[in-house]
Amino acid sequence: MQPLTIRVARPSDNLDALRQFYCGGLGLDLLYEFAGHDGFDGIMVGQRGVPYHFEFTKKAGHPVGRAPTEDNLIVFYIPDQTEWNASVARMVSSGFPPVPAFNPYWDRNGKTFEDPDGYRVVLQHAAWD
Repeated sequence: MQPLTIRVARPSDNLDALRQFYCGGLGLDLLYEFAGHDGFDGIMVGQRGVPYHFEFTKKAGHPVGRAPTEDNLIVFYIPDQTEWNASVARMVSSGFPPVPAFNPYWDRNGKTFEDPDGYRVVLQHAAWD
């Protein structure tokens, strides 16, 4: 079976702040952005050539608020120590300090960061098994 392509789509009130978090902090690429598409503005971020990306959209006049819990996670597995250290340092130098994980499991081998909407991203220093 060929790998599936995945788009994770989420509304936001903060497209510019999310661009800074996901592109500036996490180092993802801005793959596409649009304005006024059937009343929506949006950005798509990810890594070129991999079968996933994140889409964040905003519709004027429709506030969406923050994440419903502190345990809504996206987890990136980074097994290489040098790469993991660089990823954590890039987040911190971009103005995103780590936060304590809701589930302490993620603090054992990772660092958790909260995006401007309150959703959390874990940089896990481990291989995907």
